[in-house]
Amino acid sequence: MAMLITDECINCDVCEPECPNGAITQGEEIYQIEPSLCTECVGHFTTSQCVDVCPVDCIIVDPDCQETKDQLMSKYQGLMQEAS
Repeated sequence: MAMLITDECINCDVCEPECPNGAITQGEEIYQIEPSLCTECVGHFTTSQCVDVCPVDCIIVDPDCQETKDQLMSKYQGLMQEAS
């Protein structure tokens, strides 16, 4: 499952630097998360760092991008191979 930033986002800029995969970018109006890069921090941390730092709790699990922990780990491993 990728995470999703809802329209309650206040553009506070704290989530983007916390993402270890670079999945969070500034969109036209609010920050957005690229599902193909989001592993919910699996492989890096035990919790989703963007969720941990969000002051308005506007980051949720994206209902359109359901993935198991095994799938997220596989995505993480693929991203790490691409980076090296």
